[in-house]
Amino acid sequence: MAGIGFELRKLTQRDDLIGVLQGAVHSSMASTGPWLFTILSLGGVVVLGSRFVLPSDAATFQLIVIYNFAFSLVMSSPVVLLMTRYLADSIYRKNVEEAPALLLGCLSLLFATQLLVAGPFYLFYVHLETPARLAALANFFLLTGIWVVGVFLTALKDYNSVSVSFAAGVVVSLGASALLAPKYSATGMLVGFTAGMALIFFSLTARVFAEYPYPVSLPFRFVINIRKYWEIGLAGLLYNSAIWVDKWIMWGSPHHKVLGSRMVSYPDYDSAMFLAYLSIVPAMGLFVFSIETNFYEKYLRFYRGIQGHMNYAGIDRGHRDIIRSLAGGVRNFVILQGSICLFSILLAPEIFNFLGISFVQLGIFRLGVLGAFFHVLFLFMTIILSYFDLRHVAVALQAVFLIANTAFTLLSLRLGFPWYGHGYFMAVLVSFAVALFVTIHYVRQLPYQAFVCTNTSAR
Repeated sequence: MAGIGFELRKLTQRDDLIGVLQGAVHSSMASTGPWLFTILSLGGVVVLGSRFVLPSDAATFQLIVIYNFAFSLVMSSPVVLLMTRYLADSIYRKNVEEAPALLLGCLSLLFATQLLVAGPFYLFYVHLETPARLAALANFFLLTGIWVVGVFLTALKDYNSVSVSFAAGVVVSLGASALLAPKYSATGMLVGFTAGMALIFFSLTARVFAEYPYPVSLPFRFVINIRKYWEIGLAGLLYNSAIWVDKWIMWGSPHHKVLGSRMVSYPDYDSAMFLAYLSIVPAMGLFVFSIETNFYEKYLRFYRGIQGHMNYAGIDRGHRDIIRSLAGGVRNFVILQGSICLFSILLAPEIFNFLGISFVQLGIFRLGVLGAFFHVLFLFMTIILSYFDLRHVAVALQAVFLIANTAFTLLSLRLGFPWYGHGYFMAVLVSFAVALFVTIHYVRQLPYQAFVCTNTSAR
């Protein structure tokens, strides 16, 4: 799935600063586009809309987007990851005729199942005007659609269309919200924001169909992967639940707020964590054209050597190349993300002053930045293990993350406000330590794993 990564690497090899910057921007869009769009557009719309609407209306809009972001991600993740595996296998076999059917089948399945949850919630539970209910539902389904189409982004080689789509979506969201908010309040903000999302979804979908111009047939064929690769879907559900479980728990803190719409949140915790997550954008961009290109080449060479009956010296050399590639990628990440983390923590008061954020969130933000550092390292470890098809191990690690984040966040909630944020930080620290130990163990024994443990003919 490293197609776009190889194209971006051509930019970085032009031996000029502009090429490096373009590669970094495009790779960040490809790897974190949906999440980055949501954060930037949400913040921008809230800032613009606050001039025209009441604080309660702005809070309602913000919370609808957060709910939709969280629950669409968690609910769609099992199907999306199973679809990802099916697409990856198809690309590996150089048989991508099913890609359009795969996209439509996944969208249909998710829209049908999620309507059973999102429909009753927005149509009957929350207290909103009818136009706002419909706009919230549309927003939910568009976010789900972007999660799905996002799977195809790193397989595409046209990085410009990906970046342009997300940039245009941000512009449309801000512009439409600014136009509609004065007259239609929170509903106008939500409709404007959703218009930007619609632009992103339909433009990226059109790009996928242009890349794979094949007739649609058997759209639900990927469902056969459920029985074969059920661990992948479960790992996705556990991981995305683990990302959000601390926020859900903190919504029950003594400082939580219940809006007139009946939606619950803890704004100080949510805002601090969202801002902290922005610090990992450069690291995710680095991952696309580092791990998924340099490492991927070594990975393919190693396994193709085994398939080609390479001698022991060649296999050992390929094994060492994989280790060096991983070590180099982790080193580059630690240097980049460590620097960003340090500056974010030291300059946090200035950042909060500039953005006009309450200093009540300062401690949570700093712990969130530290936690995000280890969170991305944990994510990298689990992705590496997934390359080696260690699906049961991936499920176990995601379960550790979910249990740890639940337990530590509940403990921090019990200890009181000074401990808020410590739960997430301790959870990712423990999860990373476990994942690092497991990854080192398996990578050191990679030839044994390839020839014995994952060799069905040897069982």
